[in-house]
Amino acid sequence: MNLKNIVIILDHPDESRNIGAVCRAMANNDIKELRIVGNRDDYDIEHIHVLAIHAGYIFDNAHFYNSIIEATKDCSISAGTTRRRGKKRGKLYLPEEFAQKASEITGTETRNTDSKVAVIFGNERTGLTDDQLSQCTVGVTIPSSDDFGSLNLSHAVQIICYHLFRENLAAHNKAVKSYQSLSLERIDSTVKTITDNLKEIGFFKMPGREEMENFWRSILSRASMSESEVQYLEKIFSKISGLNKKTHEKNPKKNPEKI
Repeated sequence: MNLKNIVIILDHPDESRNIGAVCRAMANNDIKELRIVGNRDDYDIEHIHVLAIHAGYIFDNAHFYNSIIEATKDCSISAGTTRRRGKKRGKLYLPEEFAQKASEITGTETRNTDSKVAVIFGNERTGLTDDQLSQCTVGVTIPSSDDFGSLNLSHAVQIICYHLFRENLAAHNKAVKSYQSLSLERIDSTVKTITDNLKEIGFFKMPGREEMENFWRSILSRASMSESEVQYLEKIFSKISGLNKKTHEKNPKKNPEKI
């Protein structure tokens, strides 16, 4: 993925502040090229910059066009965003599917294909009409609630840009490190440590061990703990067992209650 080849296009946006929020969403995801179908004079630059925070430069460098066709003529693919399906809307990509397609087309920063991918967003009130979508080559849809499906313009841009950004990270092997859950084999090792130490302090009778193991195995697997967390848990129970042993040596007549 080469994010420099991603173009965000707004078709006649109504609200200047929404444009500013779009700029901020783009900057969050390292996407910098904004094009607008409409007239620059129709928008309040001050309002745009207030919502854009430090991303006002994206609007300052934006280009304006008379139509989607004109705004996308140098792009290899133009994706119109819509939440409504219909006979005239054809196949609609999900954001993650489209991100993969965009990655194939745009190449990488070291293997630049010079092929641009445009994503078009409609007016805040109406979205893209069938006529506007007909000027796009593909469609992208963001699943949302049947009861309240309309997304704020900048939110929709953020979702699409985020998927493109994540695809870029993956392509460059820079994906954010995910939380690595442990295998059941590793969890069983921790369960053994816990139950061994519980047995050592006389917490349960031998017939109760299997039930105790099943309890901890279920809890730990659902908790999706990390290696460092289970190691810490093992240390806790080992320390409890050690402290109990010292206490028992000082007070040999004191026997813990068994369950």
